[in-house]
Order: sequence, then C-alpha cells, then structure tokens
Amino acid sequence: MRHLTELAALATQSATELAPAIERAVEMVRTTLANGGTLFFCGNGGSAADAQHMATEYVVRYKKERRAYPAVALTTDTSLLTAAGNDYGFDSIFARQVEALCKPGDLLILHTTSGNSPNLLRAAEAAEAKGVATLALSAKGGGPLAVLVDHCIVIPTDRTDRAQEIQLCIQHYICEQAERDE
Repeated sequence: MRHLTELAALATQSATELAPAIERAVEMVRTTLANGGTLFFCGNGGSAADAQHMATEYVVRYKKERRAYPAVALTTDTSLLTAAGNDYGFDSIFARQVEALCKPGDLLILHTTSGNSPNLLRAAEAAEAKGVATLALSAKGGGPLAVLVDHCIVIPTDRTDRAQEIQLCIQHYICEQAERDE
C-alpha cells in the first residue's frame, strides 16, 4: 500500500501548495467557457490519454447533466497527426492544429510531466502567436514550457506516474468547478 500512501502525501502537499494556482486555472477555464471559447487539450503518451479524457469530460459531462462544453483533444486524429508528423515533423503536430483551429478567446491546455517536449513548446508558441491563452500542467520543475505559457501548475514531484495522477485529480476538480456555473 506504499503506492497509495505516497500518492496521498503528494495529493495533500499539492492541495496545500498549489491551491492559488489551481484556482487561477479554474478561472481561466470558467472564463473561456462563459465567453464562448473552446478548450483545446494536448499531451504525449499518458498525458495524451489524459488530454483525451478531459476533453471528453467537458463535451459529455463530468458529474452533472448540463450543456455540452466545447472541448477538443488535439491528440485523436491519426490521419492529421501522421500527415503533420510526416510533412512537418513530430514537433509540429500540435502547433499545426493550433494554427488551424484556435482563436483568441480559446484556451490551450497542455499536459506534460516534464515541460520539455518540443511539440508542446511549439504548440504554446503557436498559441501565443494567435493570441490564445495557455494553461499547462507540468512537474519536474515545470521545464521550459512553464515560462512559455500564461499559467503553469507544477506538481511538486519528479515522478511521471505521480504527476499524471495528481494532474488528473486537479483537472477533474477544475471541470467540477466549471459545471457549477450551469
């Protein structure tokens, strides 16, 4: 049960240390949705799965019946991902979609455990160029992504699995707070 006790300790630490950062993220999401913007999610590997998971929570529902919120996971279109990867390189797979789909008033949410992935860095840069707000969830100190985005929640761990577990808890909390507006 060491896994659970370590996770509980990190969850408690994160709740204490990150509360203001989490509340700022809640306001970013609520403002985006209230003003008719779309939430765009991206990440790699397990973080890609979390991005897809969260987009689904917003579109379908999380805890209560409410209107569908506009949310898109930039990780799901295999034809687009492979074409962009082939034609422009893997580092461009999300940036190309940000260029095509995002507009001011939207929010790009980047899931990462290191903040070092070139494709996420380029996505953040593409969002900035288009005037799109950015929110990242990271760990391991935040990496270079932390300074490229408008707001970054950095989980206080160097463990990938723990970072993803806490990030998903935080994302569920943010979604639950957004649903309170309905």
